[in-house]
Amino acid sequence: MFNILSLLQCLLPQINATTMRQLNQIILAMLAMSGRVTMLGISRWAGIGGSYRTMLRFFHTVIPWATLFWLFFRKHLFRANEVYLLAGDEVVVSKSGKQTYGLDRFFSSLVSKPILGLSFFTLSLVSVEQRHSFPIRIEQVIKSDVEKSSLSSTPEINKKEKRKRGRPKGSKNKNKTEVILTSELLRIK
Repeated sequence: MFNILSLLQCLLPQINATTMRQLNQIILAMLAMSGRVTMLGISRWAGIGGSYRTMLRFFHTVIPWATLFWLFFRKHLFRANEVYLLAGDEVVVSKSGKQTYGLDRFFSSLVSKPILGLSFFTLSLVSVEQRHSFPIRIEQVIKSDVEKSSLSSTPEINKKEKRKRGRPKGSKNKNKTEVILTSELLRIK
């Protein structure tokens, strides 16, 4: 288990020693504990120096996770002769309650319907030869008020007269290079 902690030494240029010590305690506690992972559970399994207050301090610390993921990948996982693809995926985790930040209804492909939960968008480097995914950036998806209002309103079915075949008279050519990005595409950008 202590071999895992030695792998994290490459992250020291980006985070200070106190944060690294807290991260080490959290990792050891999470590997030892079973069941639900909560801050209270982590503090109970962390032992000396891993109080609940320490967990609060760690989780309120701003950490450059994308940089840390990249440093770890470059140091321990990158192979110069391999081909890597950049892939993005959105993951929905079901969650009940009312107080969780970002809780909303998101479409889950496993259930094939929108469910109450949290959504995370992940950018990963995928090794073609190893067929492994290495996450580089993970971000929680928070719906804006515009997205919520546009999804909640039911589309009205307009009964239009059937159009004649062909191009309508007086219609102009449209510039197809001007693309309006959806909220999902803007998030990826």
